[in-house]
Amino acid sequence: MTTTTTPVPADAPAGSGPWRLARAELLRRASVKISLGVIALFLLMAAGAPLLSALCGFSPEEFDKTAVDPYLGGTPIGPLGGVSADHWLGVEPITGRDLFARVVHGAQVSLLIALTATAIVVAAGTAAGIAAGYFGGRTDAVLSRLMDLTMSFPSLIFMIAMLSVAKDVNRVLLMTAVIGLFGWPGVARVVRGQTLSLKRREYVDAARVSGSGPWRILTRAILPGVAGPVIAYTTLIVPGMIATEAALSYLGVGVRPPTPSWGQMIAESVAFYDTDPMYFVIPSTCLFLTVLAFTLLGDALRDVLDPRSART
Repeated sequence: MTTTTTPVPADAPAGSGPWRLARAELLRRASVKISLGVIALFLLMAAGAPLLSALCGFSPEEFDKTAVDPYLGGTPIGPLGGVSADHWLGVEPITGRDLFARVVHGAQVSLLIALTATAIVVAAGTAAGIAAGYFGGRTDAVLSRLMDLTMSFPSLIFMIAMLSVAKDVNRVLLMTAVIGLFGWPGVARVVRGQTLSLKRREYVDAARVSGSGPWRILTRAILPGVAGPVIAYTTLIVPGMIATEAALSYLGVGVRPPTPSWGQMIAESVAFYDTDPMYFVIPSTCLFLTVLAFTLLGDALRDVLDPRSART
């Protein structure tokens, strides 16, 4: 039977546990350090959005008509889209809203939806996958058919329809729920496969013979065994969630204005890409860097924590 092993760094101390070895291997990679730095930067920016917008002196909904030229169709006054001591990243055309304030508040909305939806997906997928793999029989059949049904459903069309019909609801909560609804089968399938392998291990049989109940076996023996692949898979889900939120906002069915999100800002900037390219470049760069950082981190975690999937 093939087992999952973590590569051992040459300079690892003797007797180190698998998680310590994995951490040492990850920290030896420059891509991981850079990715963690970028992720930490955007998370801190999202968490401190109210403070940062207060420091720049403008709220994300505040208009500054003095920063745009009404005789040139509302084009920002100054170079690089109106960058100045008052507006650190420039302003939006026509409205004059501060772009820095909108970017940091957009990070808060985009990352909140993406990370919360990912948490829902991972929790539901892990629970369903462990149950299907461990109990088997009818439980496995029902959950597997539910996974197939969910994965075969045209999720993007359903998301657009739901968000278009729902008018008087909290868009952030609705987007989180709808995105999370269609993401769990991928995690469930990974966990189910791991559980089918783990439940035949000697230590699981020993726990069963010693009188441990299913709940204790699942939480003490099975769950720690699937934790590595789940962690690696989670970091690969986050970029997709961020991109999905941005795509829905870009299509106009996401967060409603004036609440900012990166996808919404990119959609609005398309009309001004030739007269004010910085309005498009700034939120696009933030979105690109965040997705790239999570993707690189997820690839590294997959290589270290689940080397079998990295070779396939």
